[in-house]
Amino acid sequence: MTIQISPSSIANSDTVTISALLDRDAYLAGLLNQLTASETEGWLQELRQRAANLVRHSTIPTTREEEWRFTDLSALRQVQFQVETRLIASLQPDILSEAANSRLVFVNGVYAPELSAVADLPSGVVVGNLTSLPVNGQERVKQYLAQAEGAQEVFTALNTAGLTDVAVVLVGKNVVVETPIHLLFISVVGEVATISQPRCLVVAEGGSQVSLVEEYTNHKEAENTEKEGVYLTNAVTEIWVGENAQVSHTRVEREGAEAFHIGKTAIAQARDSRYTCNAITLGGKLSRHNLEILQTGEQTETILNGLTVITGKQVADTHSALALNYPHGTSKQLHKCIVGDRAHAVFNGKIFVPKPAQLTDAAQLNRNLLLSSKARVDTKPQLEITADNVKCAHGATVSQLEDDEIFYLQSRGINQNDARKLLINAFAAEIITQIPIPSLQENLLNTVTSLKSLTND
Repeated sequence: MTIQISPSSIANSDTVTISALLDRDAYLAGLLNQLTASETEGWLQELRQRAANLVRHSTIPTTREEEWRFTDLSALRQVQFQVETRLIASLQPDILSEAANSRLVFVNGVYAPELSAVADLPSGVVVGNLTSLPVNGQERVKQYLAQAEGAQEVFTALNTAGLTDVAVVLVGKNVVVETPIHLLFISVVGEVATISQPRCLVVAEGGSQVSLVEEYTNHKEAENTEKEGVYLTNAVTEIWVGENAQVSHTRVEREGAEAFHIGKTAIAQARDSRYTCNAITLGGKLSRHNLEILQTGEQTETILNGLTVITGKQVADTHSALALNYPHGTSKQLHKCIVGDRAHAVFNGKIFVPKPAQLTDAAQLNRNLLLSSKARVDTKPQLEITADNVKCAHGATVSQLEDDEIFYLQSRGINQNDARKLLINAFAAEIITQIPIPSLQENLLNTVTSLKSLTND
């Protein structure tokens, strides 16, 4: 006899009486117990409980699963993480000059009001954490939070199960926000391995425009400045783009050298909306970014720019999925990887174009630059098309720095190391210069330049 149990039936049951029939991941259960130790009230606690029921009957993915076959999480399972909620009074975060008065800062997943500033925002925009919102703002959050497609994925459900606070950006109808909004999430490195679960909710109502910077970084305590601490960031961001709304979203991941980073970005695009994502991956021992876009109306425009720069033994995995379900949608995706030393980059990009999505125009390209004979990239661009009147293309390239290009620059008086640096920066600049914030552009270009392991053989 075969017994089938759907995830939805588990999520909606408060008391599970069939647990003996289900496989259970003891390590995952331990994480869940820590993250759900503190309780909330009302609708948020109900939301958490449904997600926790899902997690209790899930497992951490392994390389036997197609979506994870190039990314091994066994190193993650060797670490016992603890929840850390301390705020460091002496912490001084890097602040974007363009967002000096439009930023939210979270430390170890806890809102830090003394480091945040939201004075420079127009009427019709609500920016804050969940507990500081007015009643009508909380009602709007309740309508959207954890409602995006893919909420049952194990790491997303784990984030929801431990949810205590949210970074919230609500932009009213026809409101244009000229100032970029900076959402900064800082993990403090200490003696023990810690876990934090940042959560973002962005709602851009019809006709609105907003630019966001979502950044993940770390801070070392003074007594541990020489030590690279181990920690896990499990982040989820949901963005709802209303009719004829425009959202420019820059996501920067520069975690510590021993950090694990699992991130989900879920976007819903309504009719005539425009969404741009510039995703930059620089840090972490192991990182994974799941980027999922769902078209909910026709004539949408989606632009996805990605850059991964890794060295040493870093592993960086980007999985994107774009569902173009309606006619006249356009999308353009360019993802670049710069891989040095023994690092390993993974790119898997899917575009779905079902039969109703006639007159879709979709392009996808993955370009990879390997700087070492031991660097590795696994790339898998995918198109799944059943519509018959579309314009779609995809491709991937893998290359190295050309000797003749280096020789040409050397013949102009540039030494070999500087020649390599110029070529690498030119490769990265195509993505970085798309970011609409000059100070962040400059900062990221300087970061790439400063990575000596990229410019040395």
